[in-house]
Amino acid sequence: MILTELPWRTPAIVDAVEDHGPQDTIARRLRELGFVNGEEVEVVAKGPFGAEPLLVQVGFTRFALRRSEAARVRLRKGAAT
Repeated sequence: MILTELPWRTPAIVDAVEDHGPQDTIARRLRELGFVNGEEVEVVAKGPFGAEPLLVQVGFTRFALRRSEAARVRLRKGAAT
């Protein structure tokens, strides 16, 4: 599953961030922001037009992401324990 498919207010675990090329600055920045393997993530809200941007919480921090950015984040089922 990818982050854009995650139902609202459903916790999941980040599996990986997909790179779209060898020097993918967006994927690198997502990892720097905390989208790393094993981190819990949740979609807190969605924007009014085309559900963009997504308000995503990683740990105790919230980020507004475009759907194209969120689509790079792969998830696995289940919440952190």
